Amino acid sequence: MVEIAVAQFCAGTDKNENHLTVRNLVGEAAARGARVVVAPEYAMYTAAQIDERLVEAAEPLDGPFVSGLLEIAAEFGVHLVAGVNEALAGDDHVSNTLVAAAPDGTLAAVYRKIHLYDAFGYRESDVIRAGEITAPATFVVDGLTFGMQTCYDLRFPEVTRRIVDAGADVVALPAQWIPGPLKEDHWTTLVRARAIENTVYVAAADQPARNGSGHSMIVDPMGVVLASLGERTGTARAEASAERIAEVRQRNPALTLRRFAVVER
Repeated sequence: MVEIAVAQFCAGTDKNENHLTVRNLVGEAAARGARVVVAPEYAMYTAAQIDERLVEAAEPLDGPFVSGLLEIAAEFGVHLVAGVNEALAGDDHVSNTLVAAAPDGTLAAVYRKIHLYDAFGYRESDVIRAGEITAPATFVVDGLTFGMQTCYDLRFPEVTRRIVDAGADVVALPAQWIPGPLKEDHWTTLVRARAIENTVYVAAADQPARNGSGHSMIVDPMGVVLASLGERTGTARAEASAERIAEVRQRNPALTLRRFAVVER
């Protein structure tokens, strides 16, 4: 059994302030027993628009912000998943990257967003470079395997299915789910759908207004919302267990009964 927390906050353009907020929320979650904390997409730096400011604020993975995340994970003895805008050497675009910082102060896993948000009037690809398709990034905590995906990836069910095929029991999903008509409904529906159809836990950490739609949540393999945050800044915590996954998969062996596999396009 693993205690998981989602941390919800509205990141801004002050990286030091964002770092302090992450540290405070991780400390709060760890004090309540969390072993894994999932923070939002763009936790390092969020501007009002997806533009060149994301490039100007970007850092390499050995830069001060990710180094600070590693220090937070080590300080509180947790795995910390958070989104950063990663500088790419020799490129005028950056990567929308998730890092999983381990309690020993190292990077346990790195994922670079595959599906860019070129929808609903936005063009993330103007400044973001899509990640290469590689084996799903995973890490293990107390016998449970965690996979990672980012925000707009949620609209592509094959992304989660591929992560589950790689052995994930829990999907960590940082997001900045930009608000708009029906967007909150899309978010809550899709997070639960990915959990139900894959019989896994989903720990989805969003930014609240003004940047996001809020409603960070932890959903179990039957689609039950175990914990959620609504619109507020803070953390929510729930337990994930291999026993619950096994129980659900015995009742609903969808992964075994399926007739199709995911192939790269």
